[in-house]
Amino acid sequence: MVFAKFLEKNSRKGRFCPSKLKGKRAIELGAGCGLAGLGMALLGCDVVTTDQVEVLPLLMRNVERNKSWIAQSNPDSGSFGSVTVAELDWGNKEHIRAVEPPFDYIIGTDVLGYEIRSTTVHEQMMEMWKINFNVKTISKSKMDAKYQHPSINLYMMDLKASSVPEAGPNGNGNTEEEEDDDASNPGEDEDPGVKTEPCTASKEDMDDWEIRRSGAMAARLLKDVKL
Repeated sequence: MVFAKFLEKNSRKGRFCPSKLKGKRAIELGAGCGLAGLGMALLGCDVVTTDQVEVLPLLMRNVERNKSWIAQSNPDSGSFGSVTVAELDWGNKEHIRAVEPPFDYIIGTDVLGYEIRSTTVHEQMMEMWKINFNVKTISKSKMDAKYQHPSINLYMMDLKASSVPEAGPNGNGNTEEEEDDDASNPGEDEDPGVKTEPCTASKEDMDDWEIRRSGAMAARLLKDVKL
């Protein structure tokens, strides 16, 4: 809800306005009931909502019911993108190929946007992110006044230039949206402790797929650590 209301509040200008999102591809990781993906679709994105197979029946039901409701209540609206549902078990190469990357946006709630449960685990996760991403903390002033909480943070991450092998027309190397976002969101707090050390694993030790897979596995493990 915090993420969806953040989108709503910031949809008039900047990177989250419908004119910028129309036709963009987004994937929602660990979608659950699919609310975050539906929020992006309402702003014009073509969204693939994903989760593990056990969750898919509920996710598909929610998506179909909301698509039907949106079509009935806004028959002349051309801003709604599209929403599809797919199984995605992180680390499964076949699942990843099936959703047809790349994507313009990767979103996650209680995955990349989550409630802080352990300060130590949070700090370790931030250090992992900063190896390959520029990480910005969304300021509370940018969130909906009602749908926010001191223990719930939102982050915006862009790949560091050194982490982008090739940037195609829709790739992550396009900086146009980054500039627009900085201009339209001056209240964002950029974390001062960004580290730029390269990843210590060499290509001889791990290929690119294994590096990403290890990162996903580490994120899973850290989520359940109790300190």
